[in-house]
Order: sequence, then C-alpha cells, then structure tokens
Amino acid sequence: MGTLKNATSTPIQIEFRDVTKTYGPVAVIKNMSLSIRSGEFLTLLGPSGSGKTTALMLLAGFVVPTSGDILVSGKSVADVPSHRRDQGMLFQSYALFPHLTVRRNLEFPLETRGINAAERARRVDRMLQRVHLQDFDNRMPSQLSGGQQQRVALARALVADPPILLLDEPLGALDRNLREHMQHEIKSLHREFGKTTICVTHDQEEALTLSDRIVVMRGGQIEQVDSPELLYDRPATRFVANFLGEANFIDKAGFEVEVDAAPPSGTLPMIRPERVAIMEIGAIPNSDDLRQVISGTVQDVIYAGPLRRYVVRVAESTFVVREHVVSGQPIFRPHDKVQLHWLRSDVRFVAA
Repeated sequence: MGTLKNATSTPIQIEFRDVTKTYGPVAVIKNMSLSIRSGEFLTLLGPSGSGKTTALMLLAGFVVPTSGDILVSGKSVADVPSHRRDQGMLFQSYALFPHLTVRRNLEFPLETRGINAAERARRVDRMLQRVHLQDFDNRMPSQLSGGQQQRVALARALVADPPILLLDEPLGALDRNLREHMQHEIKSLHREFGKTTICVTHDQEEALTLSDRIVVMRGGQIEQVDSPELLYDRPATRFVANFLGEANFIDKAGFEVEVDAAPPSGTLPMIRPERVAIMEIGAIPNSDDLRQVISGTVQDVIYAGPLRRYVVRVAESTFVVREHVVSGQPIFRPHDKVQLHWLRSDVRFVAA
C-alpha cells in the first residue's frame, strides 16, 4: 500500500505506552511502546509466541495490561471493556452467528448500538452491495463458502462505521488463490473507508501486500518497525532479514566480501537471493558496475512457476539465488559449475 502520505502530519490515533503483559512469571509483552497513525494499515508480524496476538487482544480489550497504558485518541482505554470500545473486529474463525442469516449477522452490531430499523436496513444494504453479497442476505453462514463467510465477517466489522478495525489472522483459513483475492479486497476496503487498521499475521507475503507499516515482533518485543519496502530491503537485524523473506549471510562464506565502505562494527553482510545473478563460467558481467563475482557448484534447482530457485555451493557456504523465468535464459542443473555476481551496493549489513 505504501507509506501514508504526509505521515508526519497525520494525527496519532493509538498509542501503546510501555505496555507489559505477564502471565505468572512469563512476560508475553515486554515494555511495548508504539504509535499508530489515523487511517494507517499496520500489521503485527512474527512467529508463534512473539506476542503479536496478545498485543491485538490488549487493544481489543479482551486482555488487560499488567503495566503501562493504551491510549485511543489521547484517552486511556486500558481499563475499558471490549464492548465499550468503538472498534470492529474480524476473527480468524470469522465468529459468525450460525443461527442468524447474513442480514441478521450484519444487523446485530447496529442493534447493540441502538440504531433504528430504517437506518439499520440502509447500512446493511450498502455493505452487502459493497462486498458483493446482496443476493445472499437470507442465507445462513453454513450455506456460504469460506470466502463468502470472510466477506460477511468483514462487512459486519465495518457496518457500524467504527474508527478502528482489528484483523486477527483474517486470511489464515483460505486457500492460496482465494487468499490473494481477499488481500486485494481488504486493500480496496481500506482505501475506501480509511479505517485505522491493525492486522495480526504470521504470513510475510500478506504483511508486505497489505501494510503501510509492519511491526516485526520477537519474544514479546518489537524488533523493527518500518514500511514494507524498507523492512525488506534494509532489515535492522539478522532475525528480521531471515523472517521477512530469505537472506544469504556471507560473513563466513570463505571469501572476502567486497564493499565500497567499511561496514558498521557488530554487523553481518547479507544479500537477498533475487539480488544475486547466476551465469555460466567465463561469462563477464557489466564491467561498468562495481560487482563481486564468485564461482560455485549448483546443488539444487527448484522450478516454481515464474521463479527458479537455485542452491549453489560456494567455498564454505551455500547461496540461494532466485531468478525470474524468461525465455532463452540458460537453465543450470545440479553439479553444474557456475558464476554468481552481485552489485556491491546491494550488500546490506545487519546486527547479529
């Protein structure tokens, strides 16, 4: 989605201020501080046990902080119960009422807010049209596909027009093709309604596709916060580089890494697989570019539709190379001798 336009002038809507959550002796969130701007799509990304879901539950009001504070529009909500927070939520399981029709599922949050019948009907009709389910309003959830149930759950989360939308692993139950379709639908809804959206996922592709910013979490703490582009291209730590895509670490590869300037102390050199080119022995890369060229032996090759993934043994290490499949390019096989080359400027240095 790209970063917010004029982000520095966009007001802060949500703040975590030094929030800690413990269960007995275990701290699942540790001194978390984070500001989220109005209208932003922010994703909490991390492996199981990283604290991302607990952070969302704290914001939703299902969990109370052990210490610290959570503010929405400048007011503390740390002790405000979930039903009194003006926000919509989409659960991983969708949590649709199985005994209610699609229409009644959408009417429920409006009824709890005391909205009259005529206004309820207008809002529900609008949302059903928006998610392309206007012909399914009298069906039960069990009569819908997974993708249709997900759209109903999204519509229910938005129908009351809350300023904040919380998404808990929203696409985890869908197959790949449907997941990609729903990513585009969620992005479209975010652009249209402009809700401040906080999403939890462990899917890196989903986070990169949807987010204005991504919060990478590890062990209950924030490892790095940045735009998708900067997180991927300039990860701050080895953990972030490994978790968000693949990375070739070349600190102990058995050859000297050529760089244009002295690297910061305490860092490791890294290069992304798609930044490495593979060629036949003796081929000469563009001599006008400052490149490093090394030789190796292909160990494995995997064809994955638009991409071909090579694993190449180089000295004391292995390199992963990802190249886009195009007509006429050479195809290498296991045991082939090859050259790898990359721009020196594409090497990144990350904290160990």
